[in-house]
Amino acid sequence: MPINYAVAADVVDVRRNTPTAGDTFLVDTNVWFWTGYSRAGLKLPSWLASKLIDYPDYLHKCLGVGATLHWCGLSLCELAHLIEKTEREIWNDAEIAAGRHACKTKEYRHTASERARVVAEVEIAWNAVESLASVLPAPALVDAPNTTAALAEFKPVVLDGYDLFLLQAARAAGVSQIISDDGEFCEVAGITLFTSNPAVIVAAQTQGKLIMR
Repeated sequence: MPINYAVAADVVDVRRNTPTAGDTFLVDTNVWFWTGYSRAGLKLPSWLASKLIDYPDYLHKCLGVGATLHWCGLSLCELAHLIEKTEREIWNDAEIAAGRHACKTKEYRHTASERARVVAEVEIAWNAVESLASVLPAPALVDAPNTTAALAEFKPVVLDGYDLFLLQAARAAGVSQIISDDGEFCEVAGITLFTSNPAVIVAAQTQGKLIMR
């Protein structure tokens, strides 16, 4: 079922944008996944294959002109989860092909050789994050007031739990430009979403929110 985005953010197509030295961005976890994880393409549907090009290329354009890229520590949690999930799927495919049973998450996590692989992949990916970007200048606080605020925003804005706190962290640091493929960010007012998500780009163009820079 197609998603009907009500676009509130300004939207920029990263495939047609040239960043400037004055740009400051928060980079979302999905972009780090496609940029820093060496096996991201193995379980990626063919219609998402371009993400392995679009976002790494744009990050390197940013670095080439001296733009500022930031990461948030919350992304490590999500990135580790995504990498473990992908590694488990790769493992299970091989197990099933060999006539053995697939592992559930907990079983997979306690397979020593595979746990070592996951740890290594997460470390490599996070080293890439730290080599390309710096931490947000304001800490991400997951305290009682911010949790209450996130829950309140969970009602009108269709972000998941990770992204609610990521958005809070960006606001606390005064960063309003976010590089992400998550379409839900386009429904957040007051930010500029840099994306190659085709559904978001079409919706933004139709609704007069696609900007050219």
